[in-house]
Amino acid sequence: MIRILLCLATFLCFHFSFSQITGRVTSVKGEKLPVVSVYLDDTYIGTTTNDEGVYELNLSKTGDYTVVFQYLGYKTQKKSVSITAFPFTLDTELIEEDISLGEVVINSKENPADIIIRKTIEARAANLEKQKAFSANFYSRGLLKIVNAPEKMFGQEVGDLGGVLDSTRSGIIYLSETISKLEYQAPNPLKEKIIASKISGDDNGFSFNSARSVDFNFYDNTINLGSEIISPIADYAFNYYRYKLTGVFYDDKGHLINKIAVTPKRDNDKAFTGFIYIVEDHWSLYAVELSVSGKRAQVIPVDVFTLKQSYAYSESDTIWAKISQVFEFKFGMLGFTGDGYFTVVYSDYDFSPDFKDGHFTREILSFEEHSNKKDSIYWAKKRPVPLTQPESTDYIKKDSVQLLKKSKPYLDSVDTANNTFKITDIIGGYSYQNSHKSYSITVSSPLKGVNFNTVQGFNSYLDLNFTKQYDDYNRYLSIGTKINYGEANDRLRAVGNFRFKFNNINDRYISFSAGIKTQQFNNSEPISPLINGISSLIFEDNYMKLYDKSFGEAYFSQELFNGFRLYSSLAYERRKALFNNTDYTFRNEDHDSYTSNNPRDPFNDITPSFNTHNIVKLNVNARINFAQNYYSRPDGKFNVPNDKYPTVTLGFEKGLAASETTYNFEAFKLAVQQALVLGNKGVFQYHLKGGVFSNADAIAFIDYHHFNGNQTHVNFKGSYLNSFKNLPYYALSTNKNYAEVHAQHNFEGFILNKIPVLKKLNYNMLISTNIAYTNKNQPYAEYAIGINNLGFGKYRFLRVDYVRSYQGSGFINDAVLFGISF
Repeated sequence: MIRILLCLATFLCFHFSFSQITGRVTSVKGEKLPVVSVYLDDTYIGTTTNDEGVYELNLSKTGDYTVVFQYLGYKTQKKSVSITAFPFTLDTELIEEDISLGEVVINSKENPADIIIRKTIEARAANLEKQKAFSANFYSRGLLKIVNAPEKMFGQEVGDLGGVLDSTRSGIIYLSETISKLEYQAPNPLKEKIIASKISGDDNGFSFNSARSVDFNFYDNTINLGSEIISPIADYAFNYYRYKLTGVFYDDKGHLINKIAVTPKRDNDKAFTGFIYIVEDHWSLYAVELSVSGKRAQVIPVDVFTLKQSYAYSESDTIWAKISQVFEFKFGMLGFTGDGYFTVVYSDYDFSPDFKDGHFTREILSFEEHSNKKDSIYWAKKRPVPLTQPESTDYIKKDSVQLLKKSKPYLDSVDTANNTFKITDIIGGYSYQNSHKSYSITVSSPLKGVNFNTVQGFNSYLDLNFTKQYDDYNRYLSIGTKINYGEANDRLRAVGNFRFKFNNINDRYISFSAGIKTQQFNNSEPISPLINGISSLIFEDNYMKLYDKSFGEAYFSQELFNGFRLYSSLAYERRKALFNNTDYTFRNEDHDSYTSNNPRDPFNDITPSFNTHNIVKLNVNARINFAQNYYSRPDGKFNVPNDKYPTVTLGFEKGLAASETTYNFEAFKLAVQQALVLGNKGVFQYHLKGGVFSNADAIAFIDYHHFNGNQTHVNFKGSYLNSFKNLPYYALSTNKNYAEVHAQHNFEGFILNKIPVLKKLNYNMLISTNIAYTNKNQPYAEYAIGINNLGFGKYRFLRVDYVRSYQGSGFINDAVLFGISF
């Protein structure tokens, strides 16, 4: 307790020593006013008040200043002060704004709000152009809080989440701050250098509170909040919004401000509700107060997002620039409820920066050296928005106990509790951890791995893994084994693996694995063991075809330079054909029976699908992300693919030293994929693949190109751009040239939200096609229409597709595919 009091006293001392102008903003009724914009007149030097109405405005020298207090719903107030010494206290009371329609002449022919919005939309591009280049200072504080947590989840004790939750089952789980320097010049992405970074309870923390993550610009047509939400001043905003002028008022400089209520036209449209404030004649934003529900945004856990922004005007720049923003959200799922916010302050804008050629690179975020080591003196001096009492308490509490949490006695006590065997570990598996030495051992539950196939019968696997972490930069060693036993053929198989990751900068790692296992003919494993087991036992359809693989493999991967990643492997394989060993099923139908384990001869249970042979396999693949941007963090390099360009993968595969020389071959492969956000019209995605074989006329069927088919009418992998919906698994397998086309467009409510009745359901319509080309067959094509975001409440992750299949110009069949979609 004494230590906490000393820390608090020290914090208060720093607070008052380094606050330049400080004070509290209240209403005339004494109400604390949060998020009040406080800035120097005709500048972009400013801050905002915290939840307690307290502000700090840091200045470099004494002198005469005019301080502006701006808050929506209240009259803007200016106070002229002469400061001879710091700290300087300046409290103020704000008077409610007299917002009225008395001066507005109502035109019966047209809604006045529509006129204002139309002019603002016409000026949208010009307002964007005014801010095509700038530099600025940036501050962000983010907080995430659990308001209520359950005692148990899925039968497991939730606990106090590492000391976060108090006796009321609430507590702050994340509190972080950043101070950055921003630079921007169109068409380059925003460039940010983080000067200071702080995370509560983590003296090595590097905050993810970047400017890019909260860069919400309403002059753009859409705002990304997990999905694209339509701006109230988008080019096509009148298709989504109704507008009502609720009042006007004048700011401190005589600008007429129009307060306009915006409401969505339809249920579940991806549109905001709230108010926007527009400056007459300038047709610029003065402020926004807008919300969108998680249901509309189709972000499952979130109840509501709220965005508040304030803008300030500079006579010299003739620009209304964003100076503050608060992004709030409330969430609830699986018994947890909570809320959070990000408070943002922009200051010291320079709209005429002198950027040299080559200044902007693909590095869009970097950290100044020792940015996470700034002490409390620095933060007390530089933090533009004062901490609230709960935030101060959280810093003091967590910072004071972090050394304790790193101590060996504490880590040992936590490990002792966590390592105690529980009866539920029989189902979920057991984990042993030594936090002080940074290693863990995990053993999976054999019950969890139980499945069924006609080769092994009922079988299960057991995973045993050892992982050792070496530092804070994701350098680790992993050693493990997977043991598999099948009761029908009474065979035990095992695979051992070794993996070492060198760093988190170029993400270099090597791995070695060896052993014996069963393997699907299609190495992509298009059918999961669980789905195959259900299909076999209930419907007597054994789609999974397996062979015995004894192997040793070395693997290497690394990003050689930005945007170019290499994957390579060299393996020795001994392959042996397998046969069905059981015809067991839960429901035996007279007209149905299991097929053989030979994918090319389903009714031949005697002849092996191939001759036993050995082969060496070399694979070299390169993935290219064009114009890839990235974050340079001290704990790693984090890539940000450029959506304007596709990702290209080039591959070379060679079979050599085969025991049957005809099995040697070469194959060249190409894949191209991309996702295109089309504003309010949804997201279009495509994945194109193709390959060329050489010297492959008589290769093993295993080495053919196998299209990822589906005959089970379910898709629980969540991926729809790498597989077919209704194609038999090995119907088109080829050792000749081939090509695939996978394309999908998710309208994300663009169509269904305009249809009466259906618009209330908040479903999304999708259309898709999958096409396979081979030189031996006429093109196979599938065309599908689907609906996703199916479910109830917040659990809306189901998808249904109706698909029709064609070969050449002839119709084959149709099907309904059930699955999940995230």
